[in-house]
Amino acid sequence: MKTKTTIISLYFVLCTLYLSSQNVVVTNDDNYIPDASAMLDVKSATKGLLIPRLTATERGNISSPATALLVYQTDGTPGYYYNAGTAVAPVWTRLTTGGTAGSMQYWNGTAWVMVAPGITGQVLTFSNGEPSWSTTVGWNDVLNTTTGKIWMDRNLGASQVATLSTDAASYGDLYQWGRLTDGHESRTSVTTSTTSDYDTPGHDDFIKGSSDWRSTQNDDLWQGVNETNNPCPSGYRLPTEVEWTAERTSWSSNNAAEAFASPLKLPMAGIRNYSNGSLVVVGSYGCYWSSTVDGTNSRYLRFYSSGAEMLSYGRANGYSVRCIKD
Repeated sequence: MKTKTTIISLYFVLCTLYLSSQNVVVTNDDNYIPDASAMLDVKSATKGLLIPRLTATERGNISSPATALLVYQTDGTPGYYYNAGTAVAPVWTRLTTGGTAGSMQYWNGTAWVMVAPGITGQVLTFSNGEPSWSTTVGWNDVLNTTTGKIWMDRNLGASQVATLSTDAASYGDLYQWGRLTDGHESRTSVTTSTTSDYDTPGHDDFIKGSSDWRSTQNDDLWQGVNETNNPCPSGYRLPTEVEWTAERTSWSSNNAAEAFASPLKLPMAGIRNYSNGSLVVVGSYGCYWSSTVDGTNSRYLRFYSSGAEMLSYGRANGYSVRCIKD
């Protein structure tokens, strides 16, 4: 009996030594030889490997996560996330897929970010070291002699300077406040109801259904030439509320006719509604973002046939962008 017990004990010792060097799971194949380089070799023709599924909060509560730790996040922007940082300073980074044909990725210093494919006529431009597609090429500077400020002569995304207030070719794109040029600004971009946890969502969807496209607001976006997500060409930025007010008060009257008659030739490009992503008031209202924040909202210039003023609204609305030179 003692001999039998010794043999059994020796068997378990040998198994423990083997498993400490390599763990193997084999399904319906007792003759399978595990790969020598793998600590864990899982083989199955009918089942998969299930990664732990956590909410963003649960993921953030992991104590001292190891570098390269992998989980699947079920809420927010779902997907596989790995810790690209350290146990002391985790940097949870989403693993992105290849996306649609023509898409590409770049490293923004923290994570890989997807850039959607461009369309015919667009060129790849860089702002703050980040790439984006733009149809705004060959623009000219416009000096408003009254205010002494230099502006771009057209809206971002417009193919030409406005020839009248309702010139569709001069309307350009409609940006959600604080977002980079990533494709969402296209008037025909698809929509999603999932808000973003990050300054760069990593997709080209227009985020609808919430007053802000970002799950946690960031007031530091669009705050200057070298600040996060500035969509303007090099040397340009979003105007402040003060600069828009100076421009507006230089008009002889507060209305859309004077907005077009001004040196900026501002058209009534309409808006994209954050609630459902639909285009509204195109050809009857012009709404232009400023960089100025107002609580949970941001300030913008609005003009129409009988009025013009600065207002505040939620950051998920799609408004025009006219850049000013720094």
